[in-house]
Amino acid sequence: MARSTSDPEVAELNAPEIAEDLEDLALSDDYALNPEFVEMVVDAADRGDIARLRELIAALHPADIADLMGFLSSAYREVLAPLLDTDTLADVLSELEGAVREDVLSQVTPEALAEAIGEMESDDAADVVDDLGDEVRGQVLAAMSDVDRASVEASLAYGEETAGRLMQREVVAAPQFWTVGQALDHVRGAGEDLPDLFFDIYVVDPLYKPLGAAQVSRLIKSRLDQPLSEIMEPVTEIPVDMDQEEVAYIFDKYHLISAPVVEAGGRLVGQITVDDIVGVIQEESQEDMLALAGVYDAEKGASIFGVTRSRFWWLLVNLGTAILASSVIGVFQGSIAKLAALAVLNPIAASMGGNAGTQTLTVAVRALATKELNAANLLATVWRETAVGLLNGVAFALVMGLVTLVWFHDPTMAVVAGLAMIINLFAAAVAGILLPLAMEKMGFDPAAATVVFLTTVTDCVGYFSFLGLATLLLLRH
Repeated sequence: MARSTSDPEVAELNAPEIAEDLEDLALSDDYALNPEFVEMVVDAADRGDIARLRELIAALHPADIADLMGFLSSAYREVLAPLLDTDTLADVLSELEGAVREDVLSQVTPEALAEAIGEMESDDAADVVDDLGDEVRGQVLAAMSDVDRASVEASLAYGEETAGRLMQREVVAAPQFWTVGQALDHVRGAGEDLPDLFFDIYVVDPLYKPLGAAQVSRLIKSRLDQPLSEIMEPVTEIPVDMDQEEVAYIFDKYHLISAPVVEAGGRLVGQITVDDIVGVIQEESQEDMLALAGVYDAEKGASIFGVTRSRFWWLLVNLGTAILASSVIGVFQGSIAKLAALAVLNPIAASMGGNAGTQTLTVAVRALATKELNAANLLATVWRETAVGLLNGVAFALVMGLVTLVWFHDPTMAVVAGLAMIINLFAAAVAGILLPLAMEKMGFDPAAATVVFLTTVTDCVGYFSFLGLATLLLLRH
């Protein structure tokens, strides 16, 4: 007689196959969560089917669970978060960020958080604890072991976005007189005290100052009796207070996989590995891209009111600059009233200037972020960008002049449109390169502070050049 799949023994036999099917269903070909899978999670939560929810969650990688948390509302996160085991919760919290992580943190008990944070690397643990409210933070720290609490508090003592906050305090270090065999024995015996991921064993002097590093790959290939001092290589030390963007630049420039972090006296206090830097590069790039549009990463998962409030002030500044640009048009109201064609052509030069300026601005912001633009090549870069703006201005002046001539059959109008195009594209190039340089010099983020001013410059110059030339050449004859 056939046995039902509801039979416990049959269900146990089919469990691996069912799990594999769920894993295949969970992700689409581009590794994004399938909407059907998300609906399955929502349906199970609505029915209160905890067993089914555990089964669905078990089919996901922690990074995919983090994505799922981002898709779901707070009510569903409240159901899912307590179902995560300690290790999974630790991994998911490391993947989450912003308002979504703060919400998930509020759904988990301080005791469960303390256990999960204890499983994290010290850098991730500090980030999570920093997101907690003062009251909950105190409860979580009190529930942690003395060693874990001391490690987290030490990391939190460093400023945000510094090497000290980015580093993991767990390192593998050995004295210079050790042999390869002694180092390997030390690694095998260290157990849970080892970092989850490490590439180098740092060779230190009696004051715990780095002398060099022995790569693990080279260590394995060396003779057991060979001294570490013979196989170690020089290291690039990272000051503990260095900005994380500077750290990312050093890793990129010198092709580092890991680097020791040292305090003011040169003592080894931690290490930064390439997986941490990948996150920094993505974060900084995303921040710059969002800042150009006046939005911020903190909006992810935030409420509608919160997002509205964060964008309001940027749009208010834009409104002020738009009024300023419109006031330029107001100066020439009489000219526009006398010649309606001016109203038709007026926006073109301003629009072209805005687009050209944005191109230059993007290049400048990127070059500043990657250190490609510096004092050594500043003048050459400014000259190149302004020359490009001038040449494009001449090229599009010819195009615009021809279009105007065909459209309005007025040679003087064509000359006015062409000259305005040259002036504004040149001004856009100058503003696009100089504004971010000036903002960085004054200590502001070039990406966040320049777009609105660039738009103001190109609009005002575009309107003034076109309408001013039209008034001089067309309406005074």
